[in-house]
Amino acid sequence: MKSGTFITLEGIEGAGKSTVARALQLELERRAVPALCTREPGGTPLAESLRAVLLERSGEVISADAETLLMFAARAVHLDNAIRPALAAGRWVICDRFTDASYAYQGAGRGVSTQLLDELTRAVHGDLWPTRTLLLDLPVAVGLARARNRSASPDRFEAEQAEFFERVRAGYLQRAARHSDRIKIIDATRPAGEVAAAALAMIGELWPGEAAR
Repeated sequence: MKSGTFITLEGIEGAGKSTVARALQLELERRAVPALCTREPGGTPLAESLRAVLLERSGEVISADAETLLMFAARAVHLDNAIRPALAAGRWVICDRFTDASYAYQGAGRGVSTQLLDELTRAVHGDLWPTRTLLLDLPVAVGLARARNRSASPDRFEAEQAEFFERVRAGYLQRAARHSDRIKIIDATRPAGEVAAAALAMIGELWPGEAAR
């Protein structure tokens, strides 16, 4: 059986990843393509428990390295129990964030060493990378305004200052430049419908049967 197609969505808070994920899910349903729509951190009961730890604003400090280890622990659980089985069964996987987020948030944002991130990446998923990554890019001020309008109680990441997200956005753009064959940038300042249409167009040749046309 042919392995499935792995699509990831990346971007800072307020970029519209959830909206794009729903649009992709609807298109897959329309085409009767079996799919798993999931997120990181999270995606399985145990990984969701780790997500709760990572996002909670408590009095106890989580260092940058500890945060990174928790992220990759959740990712390992997610891969073993959801993503790898779905791909092996020939299903599409649409994932809201994956390892590119760790390089942007923990690497560029928190200052975690690229060496540690590289080592954890090799240990957790080796050469398994998304078929296509869509980076929804927009100015930090716009993204944060959107995020804070929808949430009265921001989580541990949403509560960060703009300077943190500037570093994260820069990290994402550097990743996109380095991996331009896989990561495609979408202007997320446009209306939601236009962003969703752009996302569908950027994976158009991956739909079943399209490559043969």
